Amino acid sequence: QVQLVESGGGLVQAGDSLRVSCAASGRTFNFAMGWFRQAPGKEREFVAAISGSATNTYYADSVKGRFTISRDNGKNTVYLQMNSLKVEDTAVYYCAGDPTRKTTATMRPAGYGYWGQGTQVTVSA
Repeated sequence: QVQLVESGGGLVQAGDSLRVSCAASGRTFNFAMGWFRQAPGKEREFVAAISGSATNTYYADSVKGRFTISRDNGKNTVYLQMNSLKVEDTAVYYCAGDPTRKTTATMRPAGYGYWGQGTQVTVSA
């Protein structure tokens, strides 16, 4: 089993930056990881993903150029650096782990078997 714990969410103003983190425990941290978000009344949507060795990264069009996903396998942690935040980025952000993939990552929520509890990110105008 893998446990994922997000941290770093909060309330910021539009244009600000924020970094959220996801700490993993329970097994060797060499598998694909993803970030998803869910706003009230909306479905969970893909934000970014990274392969096990960080060779490959993937982004939703809505965050490309503003968000950066990275990982530190020595610390069993994946990060999401969010710059130039917009009001529409407001959501609960979830990290997810896909132990079936190491060299690639999927953008489909169904591809991830492990999920964190989420961290709230609120961007005010």
